[in-house]
Amino acid sequence: MTRKIALEEHFMAPQFITYFKSTAVNISADLFDKAVGALSDFGERRIAAMHHNEISHAILSLSGPGVQIEKETRTAVRLARECNDFLAERIQLNPKRYGGFAHLALQDANEAAAELERCVRDLGFHGAMINGQTGGLYLDDPSYFAFWERAEALNAPIYIHPGNPVDKPAMYDGHPELWGPVWSWGVETASHALRLVFSGLFDRFPKATLILGHMGEALPFQLWRFDSRWEISNRGAMRLALSPSEYFRRNVVVTTSGVCSPEPLLCALQALGHERVLFSVDYPFERSDIAAKFIETAPIPDDVRRLICHKNAESLFNLGG
Repeated sequence: MTRKIALEEHFMAPQFITYFKSTAVNISADLFDKAVGALSDFGERRIAAMHHNEISHAILSLSGPGVQIEKETRTAVRLARECNDFLAERIQLNPKRYGGFAHLALQDANEAAAELERCVRDLGFHGAMINGQTGGLYLDDPSYFAFWERAEALNAPIYIHPGNPVDKPAMYDGHPELWGPVWSWGVETASHALRLVFSGLFDRFPKATLILGHMGEALPFQLWRFDSRWEISNRGAMRLALSPSEYFRRNVVVTTSGVCSPEPLLCALQALGHERVLFSVDYPFERSDIAAKFIETAPIPDDVRRLICHKNAESLFNLGG
């Protein structure tokens, strides 16, 4: 079995359970009731799942939405810092097996930038995970330029994780099954990523790295069309230095989290390149054994399998082999 590094693996801190409960409308009651216990475990249960599936290292992140939905900025800033300290303490109990993504209060871009730097430089974290929009603002907003400048300087990847939009479009009325992981979360996250690309953010910050889960939220499938339709779109004065697809191949990496099917894997590899696809589980919302079996049996060469399973993550996060 191939050694693996996983990087969309979630946890829960006690003071964030109330925020997590806001996602109860998106998932089944049976799963929701079980999730908190699994998320809160940093010991035998989580390590056993890693051990049995040859996952040598997991980069942990707070299960959303966290402070992204907090209305009070000072509260969000305080709780984000508490979350990161909580995670750092848990990582120190087993530093060979765990790493961390920072949880940030994007209500204040300057505070978020400072906290990202503290987490990377002082706590040894590997970047940050952002659970979608914050107060209706997406990460292409000019108010976040200081944040992206700091992330680029720190060489800290930013992982955009699904969350609910600020409002609920009428298209989901009468279809609760579409509101959440089946469809709306992917649409929301993909749209967030496209805002970053088409806004010219990666012209301003060419060394920034964006991570998308779930095999790229279906975006690798559409790269040719993005290039083609960009040329005829009503884009006003907006111009890009590169074609849209080139930003995906330069600034975006994707993970296999929550998608255990060979067709999208092969598409992502061909569309983005072998060095831009990384293994993940989406623990505990997906089963580690299913994710591991999928990548072990996927119809790809073994050298590509090793890149996906651990070598790309080692390179991206400067992890020891």
